[in-house]
Amino acid sequence: MTSQPPATLVDAHELILNESGYVVSVLTDADIDDYVALVASAYRGEASKQGWTTEADLLSGQRLDEAMAREMLAEADSTMILVRSVDGPAVASVYLREPVDSVAYLGVLAVSPLGQGQGVGSALMNLAEAWVAERWGARALQMSVINKRSELIAYYERRGYERTGETEPFPYGDERFGVPMVDDLEFVTLVKPLD
Repeated sequence: MTSQPPATLVDAHELILNESGYVVSVLTDADIDDYVALVASAYRGEASKQGWTTEADLLSGQRLDEAMAREMLAEADSTMILVRSVDGPAVASVYLREPVDSVAYLGVLAVSPLGQGQGVGSALMNLAEAWVAERWGARALQMSVINKRSELIAYYERRGYERTGETEPFPYGDERFGVPMVDDLEFVTLVKPLD
């Protein structure tokens, strides 16, 4: 008996993660504590320095807290995808916001340092791109990355994202997003066409 091929690209990318030993779900209220801890492990503090996505040399303090995570989860126009290992720990997540003028938004892509270098991040990016295209009809996917994250920007550029030339100021003075350790942070906007 042959199994049916996946019906959609979203299904196909979920299957790839499943076959690699991961469980994919939409984040729920019950996942908030794990989500906050996952994001912290990927971006801030000593533990994050084990991975290549750390911001610990640029920012100290939190990346997000429980209240911010709950606000994101409550947004009617967004989805947060969570990837767990089969034995339970959260290893990756991504925030997706529905398209405006056919352009969806990707944010807070987090992969635990323990999950980095194993293809989880790339597989989740593939899933996210398929998700916004198939489920929401997005024709492009946009993200904002801190300008000092040259290695991360280069990774996204290799995946087909292009700098738009647009920048956004970093929220200096709002410690909910961290405490800057340098003076010239800003966000650069990257966009990838999906068709």
